[in-house]
This record gives sequence, C-alpha cells and structure tokens, in this order.
Amino acid sequence: MQICIFEDDKYKDFYPLTYSRPVYDLICGIKSIKEKIIEEFPEASFVLHCRKYLENIVKSYNQKCNVNSINGNECLFINGRVSSISGLKKLVDSIGKDDVVYKNGETVIIAKLSGQNLSGRINQLPEIVNSNFFDGVKEREIDTMCYNYLWEMISENGEKIKSDIEKAAKNNKYKISGKYDGVSFVEKENIFIGKNATIKPGVVIDATKGPVLIDENTFIFPNAVIEGPAYIGKNSQIKSGATIYENVSIGSVCKIGGEVEDSIILPYSNKQHSGFIGHSYLGSWVNLGADTNCSDLKNNYSTVKVNLNGKSIDTGLQFLGVIIGDHSKTAINTMFNTGTIVGFSSNIFGADFPPKYIPSFSWGGSVGLSEYDLQKGMETARIVLKRRGLEFLPADKKVFESIFNLTVDERNG
Repeated sequence: MQICIFEDDKYKDFYPLTYSRPVYDLICGIKSIKEKIIEEFPEASFVLHCRKYLENIVKSYNQKCNVNSINGNECLFINGRVSSISGLKKLVDSIGKDDVVYKNGETVIIAKLSGQNLSGRINQLPEIVNSNFFDGVKEREIDTMCYNYLWEMISENGEKIKSDIEKAAKNNKYKISGKYDGVSFVEKENIFIGKNATIKPGVVIDATKGPVLIDENTFIFPNAVIEGPAYIGKNSQIKSGATIYENVSIGSVCKIGGEVEDSIILPYSNKQHSGFIGHSYLGSWVNLGADTNCSDLKNNYSTVKVNLNGKSIDTGLQFLGVIIGDHSKTAINTMFNTGTIVGFSSNIFGADFPPKYIPSFSWGGSVGLSEYDLQKGMETARIVLKRRGLEFLPADKKVFESIFNLTVDERNG
C-alpha cells in the first residue's frame, strides 16, 4: 500500500509552528501525527506531501519516505491534520476496489485514487491538496475529525498521552527495572522508564491521574516532581525543583525547570529556570530566559481570544497560555498575556507585557518591535545547532529565508 500524508489549506491555522514544518509533524501526546499514521500502517510505503519551500528539510529528516513524489497505480491519501488515528486502519480495511473520498463536512479525511483518477492528478501535484483535488470521485461522509487549531492539540494532549503510553507500554523496554534510591513512585504500575534514564533522590513521580513515561537517556535532577499524564522525551533533562504537572509532553533534548502544566514542548527547546508555562505550545529551538512567565487564565475568567492570520478568534477556552514558534527567545523576567502568539525567530525582552501577537523575525517587546535581521537570526541558529552537535543545512537556510519573506507584510503592517 502507498500512502500519501498531505497538507490542506488549513495549515495556516497552525501558525507559527507550521511556518517551519508540515502540519503532520506537530506532536499531540508523545508522537507526531505522521509517526502515529506510519505506526498504524507498518507495511505501507509513504509519501509526504508538503509546501515547496519545506521540501528539502522534510527530505533530510525522512529519508525512508518519498517527498512530493507519488509513483505506482494506486495511492491512499490521509489528511495530515487527522486527530482520530486509532480508527484509520479499520476504515482503510473497509475500502473496496472503487475509488472513494471520505469527508467530514468540507474536509477530506481519507481518499483512495487509482488508475486514471490518480495519474491525471499526480503529474501536477499541487502545493496544497484541497477537496477540489478529488473532484469527480465518489464521496462518503464520516465522523472522523481533524484538528483545526493548535489549542485543540493542547486541550487533547492529556488523553493522547494516555493512549500513546498505553501502546508504548506493551513494549517491555519501558518496564521499571533496577533500584532508584530515594525516588518516590506513586501508582508505580503506571510509570514507565526507558533505558539509561537517571532519576536522582528526592524525585516524586505521581501517576495517580495518568501514566508517566520517562524515555531513554533522560536525566531527572533531585527533588523534581512529575505528575501524570506526562511524557519526558529522550535525552532531556528535568532540573532540580521542577514541577511538571499533568498533561505535559516534553520532546527530546530539552532542558526544563520551573513550573509546567498542560503544555507541549517540541524537541531541542529550553525552559530550564524558574517561571511558569501553562496551556502552551512551544516549538523547537525555543529558549526561555529565567522567570519567563505566561498567564493562562484571564482575571474575569472569560474565554481567551487570539490574533491569528489577521483575525481575532475566540478559542472558547478558559485556559490558554502562549504559543511560540521555532528559534524564538525570551529575556529574563519576560511576561506573556493569555493567548499570546510569538512567531518564528523572534527575540522578546523588556518590562511589561509585549503585544499579544508578535510577528516572525521581531525584536523587542512592550515598548515596540523592530525587524530582527535575517542574517543574524540564521547565525544564531547556526551556533545553537552546533551546540547540540547538529549542522545548519542549506535546507535550513531556505526555510529561514522563505519564512522571512512570507512574513514581511506582518512586520510592516
């Protein structure tokens, strides 16, 4: 089976995280949407569809998959925003010989194309695969859902952590073995620890509200508290005195301290000092200065509104903190209001609250924002990647340049 995981035009509603990655590389639970789809279909070959400027970076991290290139006489298309992945296999198995498009309202969830229906379309595969790409193919309505915004992923993260850990726990490599002197395990049967993880005395891991998975080569410093559902990714560090409350996913190679709750932090990001982050989503290569804090609840307890793509959107949520794009940094004592969005490669500093929407490549804070020089942004990224043993690739350079050009009007507006 050949499966194409595709992006539709809703990718913009996941900005700023999807400036630098396809929507299917976003994490909810302990893995990305892409990883979960691939896991669901272990015998399939995969094609990853993405925007053109992301093509080389996607290729560099997915060498076993074709990118924007479909071959053969048959292909199954799966929307990269799909949220209900566990039922996909059963749905796919029910598809007969005929081509078909499964939709939820106007959103294409899954489609099967073959023969002329496929060959007539893939010769000019568009950057964005919308429902009109499948015009003329028989349609059926299903109730499978897709994510529409990042804050939906934040809200669902706890339940996804539970289901993802349940799958991972079937592999005995996460079974607690050995002795951890001075460590308190609460509901030990729901706590899972990977190979070569170090957990120092005074640590409390509490799985009363949900499971906890501490992945391989992690280091938990003394007196940290981790409350499930929670996931700590490979090679990450939880600093002394940190409090990780429920519904938190921390990616690989992160350093985390202070208080974190109901948040998703993608790989290679640091929040290793005091300060609170709640109901938030941080991209990769983010660094939060000491005592960076966000508000995730308004004083009048009303629903949180965000500014996104030039529109004010009522999220319908009472709790929502900050969303920060890749490679952005904050100075010490930075404060964010509820529902703040910070773009790609921005530097935020200064007293008082900065604006609730900060465009990509911004420099400043409450007293005003100026444009952050593209070359300086790339040089900082080059240094930061080198500190983690990684190279700043030509593909990274293209992503930086493309995002800078895409967001010029935002900065000058």
